[in-house]
Amino acid sequence: MTVIDISPSVMQFLLAFIVVAPLLGAVAALLPAPPGLKGRNPDQAVLRHGVTVTGAVLIAAIVLATGFDHDHPATMQATTDISWIPALDVRIHLGIDGISLPLLLLTALLTFLCALYSYFKPPAGPSPKAFTALVLVLESGTLATFAVLDLLLFFLAFEMVLIPMYFLIARWGGDQRRAAAWKFILYTLLGSVVMLLGLLLIGLRSGTFDMVALATDNGRGLTTSVQVIAVLAIGVGLAVKTPMWPLHSWLPDAHTAAPTVGSVLLAGVLLKMGTYGFVRILLPVAPDGMRTFAPYLAAFAVVGIVYGSLACLALARRGAKGDLKRLIAYSSVGHMGFVLLGIATMTPTGVNGALFANIAHGLITGLLFFLAGAVKDRYGTADLDTLAGATGAALYGRAPRLGALLAFAAVASLGLPGLAGFWGEMLTLFGAYSPAEGLSRSAFRTFMAIGAFGTLLTAAYMLIVVRRVCMGEHSPHSELSSATTPADAPEPADAPEPSGTGRSATTTPRPATPQPAATTPQLADIQTYEAVTWTPLAALTVLAGLWPAVLLGLTDPAVQKLLAGGKS
Repeated sequence: MTVIDISPSVMQFLLAFIVVAPLLGAVAALLPAPPGLKGRNPDQAVLRHGVTVTGAVLIAAIVLATGFDHDHPATMQATTDISWIPALDVRIHLGIDGISLPLLLLTALLTFLCALYSYFKPPAGPSPKAFTALVLVLESGTLATFAVLDLLLFFLAFEMVLIPMYFLIARWGGDQRRAAAWKFILYTLLGSVVMLLGLLLIGLRSGTFDMVALATDNGRGLTTSVQVIAVLAIGVGLAVKTPMWPLHSWLPDAHTAAPTVGSVLLAGVLLKMGTYGFVRILLPVAPDGMRTFAPYLAAFAVVGIVYGSLACLALARRGAKGDLKRLIAYSSVGHMGFVLLGIATMTPTGVNGALFANIAHGLITGLLFFLAGAVKDRYGTADLDTLAGATGAALYGRAPRLGALLAFAAVASLGLPGLAGFWGEMLTLFGAYSPAEGLSRSAFRTFMAIGAFGTLLTAAYMLIVVRRVCMGEHSPHSELSSATTPADAPEPADAPEPSGTGRSATTTPRPATPQPAATTPQLADIQTYEAVTWTPLAALTVLAGLWPAVLLGLTDPAVQKLLAGGKS
């Protein structure tokens, strides 16, 4: 069933346009704006250009989704297969199925929202021309990663996003941005070198780099030892990008230093590339190798779940001087741990849960980073102690709509039933309860129990964040002052005296008391452009939570076919 009937040639064009248009748009962004299109100034013109290009890509992705045959989501659609480097048998092979289509849509949506946000709130830093071009190159590389079906093209697309993200952090980031950018690029490049060796090993030993042919062969053309080496090499590169504990240490620094848009794209899009590689390449191409490493992958995953939650609890406690963006970054380590646990089960239930959690994390954490950036802009800091102690009323009293949306995103992130974060974690734990044949049930049920404990820790730190940032904290002194100073108390001694009157001789001077929270100046609440940017993410979080079949109906048939070796 298709929503609208689109010919195969048009579907091919749409997919090619989605991948190539941002790259062409990046080149155009660096050129002088044509006369009549400059708007108020050249900076505004180039930012509007970014909105236009990403908007066109989003529209094309939506049209592609409406023309997608939802009755056969396991079949590769909108395929293009052209020889590129005959000597190496490298082909420009594009296509989408029920696994890649949701990620394609998520990438197009988040990039458009980031471009729209940047148009109304331009980033502080060098030329907007370079900023817009880098965002568009980043989008092109990410979309290509989810659309290509050749191992070497996958690697090129996988690496294409590194340089843009490096410069976004290093040039438009905050404190310690250069150190964070270097850490990001070094970790990911070292992981990529090892991953390339694994991809070459698979391609040379099997005689093809075609991902569809390799998935259909299901590892039958590769010996177990080759599969084990390939999974180890490729898995390291993918684990760095995911990121998996203990290869995660670049992530908190990168998120803390990155501009708001950089954090949204890093969490919402780039982290998904690593887990997508596990599902698209390792599970179908090297199943025996994956089965060997699955218990270790699951162990690292649950350690990451608990570690990320404990790190967030440590940052959230009073006096820790924790940074809100850094806390959300550590929460991503835990959430991606659930994705890796689902993949490690090698079952349809677990892998579907991993793919669902991928999309949910992109929506929810993207919204959280937007909100964290907005809070930092208003307060001038993301320090949790400052945010909690700035006023007793905090966000609920100073910007109630912003506080309410932050609380919504937090409870969605902790996995509240009825919101998107719930289904991925639940399906992942179900998959761990009954892993694939050949995997230790007792070990995976232990991992399931640890993962379930991690959900409790997640709820704990998210609720602490809501209490502190949204409700605020009264210091003992301020509580005592407000309790002992009624609303109709006499004017303090140091208050300005009315004209023409003198102070009574019996009045004893006393220290000024802190002003009650109610007199604290209001912050700017959610602006119109912020509401337009954030509402789609909140709405999709609710939709995916209430109607999970929208996503699972796409992924489940494709996952079943993938795990069955290309057989429906």
